Amino acid sequence: MSNDANALKISDLRTSFFVEGNEIKAVDGVSLNIPKGKTVGIVGESGSGKSITSLSIMRLIKSPGQIKHGSIAMNGEDLLQKSEREMRKIRGNQISMIFQEPMTSLNPVYTIGEQISEVFQVHQGLSKKEGRAKAVEMLELVGIPSPKERVKQYPHELSGGMRQRVMIAIALACSPELLIADEPTTALDVTIQAQILELMKNLQQELGMSVVLITHDLGVVAETCDYVAVMYAGKIVEYADVYTLFNAPKHPYTVGLMQSLPRHDKDQEELNVIKGNVPKPDEMPAGCRFAPRCPFASEICINELPDLIETEDNNKVRCWIYSDKWDGNPEVNVADDYKTARSK
Repeated sequence: MSNDANALKISDLRTSFFVEGNEIKAVDGVSLNIPKGKTVGIVGESGSGKSITSLSIMRLIKSPGQIKHGSIAMNGEDLLQKSEREMRKIRGNQISMIFQEPMTSLNPVYTIGEQISEVFQVHQGLSKKEGRAKAVEMLELVGIPSPKERVKQYPHELSGGMRQRVMIAIALACSPELLIADEPTTALDVTIQAQILELMKNLQQELGMSVVLITHDLGVVAETCDYVAVMYAGKIVEYADVYTLFNAPKHPYTVGLMQSLPRHDKDQEELNVIKGNVPKPDEMPAGCRFAPRCPFASEICINELPDLIETEDNNKVRCWIYSDKWDGNPEVNVADDYKTARSK
């Protein structure tokens, strides 16, 4: 085992899709550390590269997709250098993933018990009978009542919340070091959503694993994450601890996301919206990718792509406002503007 404080270290990850002779850069130079025992949320609009990042970590990118560059280090070893056979041992054992729609992930022709048992048989060499007993234990762990009866049931016989609990049971079967949860509560109603998130939080503390939570729901992020990476058009534009992100966001895109949230403490006839659309993957702007939608954009923003720079509070932001090259209004303070707007 590595003594590194990170469960996973992603460096300059680039994943592209090749369509009709064109290269579509879905993930374009992402670097991200996942600290041990912590939850890192990855947020952003649809098409920002969140799910492709998670699938790249799992090495589940299929043709016409291809991981072009970078490294994904776990315990000092680069997952991108592993053979498919080696990755099969790692998936489900050291790294597990929960997908957003359990009905597309669970096999309809096998019972719940058979599907959980298979994980123990494949990864831990248990017999069918031993795997079955472990399956009952896992269903109990994730709070499914009457687990001895449930193991005999098929996916269609369970509710959406129950199926998602089964997916969590499968993902946690081998006590992975890292759990990737891709929109794990999107298809569930609010009450069940809260139960699933609470379950994941409790199991994380109990098992001491790291979690990557992919979501577009900032409410979920506020409740569950320690750190947050904000993605836009294939790049990370801000990385901060969850408290800093919600109280003093630095990137104009992060502020736009925050201001588009409904507020329970204010009467609002209309929600704030970020004007414009996410650029198409094959029509990226020359400069900052958010510049066409940014209220603060200056000439340098339109012409040059900013780097992800470290700020005074040890967080990171990809924005010219925080560099010596900024050629716009020197009085701009994104975080203060946000606080002022929130207080109105």
